[in-house]
Amino acid sequence: MSDTSARVADSTGNWVDTLAPAWARPYLRLSRFDRPIGSWLLLMPCWWSAALAAAMAHDLGRLPLVIVLFFIGAFVMRGAGCTWNDITDRDLDDKVERTRSRPLPSGQVTTRQALAFMVAQALVGLIVLLQFNRFAVLTGIASLLIVAIYPFMKRITWWPQIVLGLAFSWGALMGFAVTFGRIELTALVLYAGAISWVIGYDTIYAHQDTEDDALIGIKSTARLFGAHTHQALILFYGLSVMLISVALASGDARWPAWLGLAAFAAHLAWQIMRLRIEDPDLCKRLFYSNRDAGLLLFAGLLADAVMRAA
Repeated sequence: MSDTSARVADSTGNWVDTLAPAWARPYLRLSRFDRPIGSWLLLMPCWWSAALAAAMAHDLGRLPLVIVLFFIGAFVMRGAGCTWNDITDRDLDDKVERTRSRPLPSGQVTTRQALAFMVAQALVGLIVLLQFNRFAVLTGIASLLIVAIYPFMKRITWWPQIVLGLAFSWGALMGFAVTFGRIELTALVLYAGAISWVIGYDTIYAHQDTEDDALIGIKSTARLFGAHTHQALILFYGLSVMLISVALASGDARWPAWLGLAAFAAHLAWQIMRLRIEDPDLCKRLFYSNRDAGLLLFAGLLADAVMRAA
């Protein structure tokens, strides 16, 4: 087995490389704790829906606890999902420059060890989920089917980003399931808006690997859109802003939420203007910046919830 302190090519100089015990590093890398951007992006729709639902209910009583539980759940379940993704992609990852140093293709952990670690993370996620009502528990469990099939989609469709959107936007439903014990139309529209956002930002992310993906036959919207990526981003980011605005109107949102949405929209427009698809480092930075875009919208929704509960 390779040296367990070996670094992953596209994530170096982070706390896992410098502070974590050597034996733990491969597992922390499997769950992407060395680059938690994906956990933040999974978390954003959870926090949006939690804040919007609390605002609609005019009740902040459980919101702080829900925010904390969603934070824990997003990080451990994203870790479980990434571990599953690496298990299914271990042979493909070995053929891509950016991913061949990941723990499985580089031999830092075995497939059996990765499976055991995935189960452990999923159990922590289950403990978090069980803190909610029965409907929310069932809603959360239902997302696992999408998570399970996602890694295979890039082998069979040019639109794997849609399936990723279905999984990463699931939290837009969870806030309403937790708060009201049901999923309302407002939640479904928010979910659709989040899906459009995910398609946009993951297209930017996928432009880091278009050459390698073409060589090994991996499909993506980045390869599909190619030189027309800017136009596609205008479409999907614009659709995201429109759908989220419909959700806010449906939820009788007040001015702080609209201000947050305006800041969110401005950030997405800035990404489109800055993007150069031939620059992988820039694509990575713009992809990472979506955490800030999501936090801007959340800040507005949270302020709205506080205002309406006062």
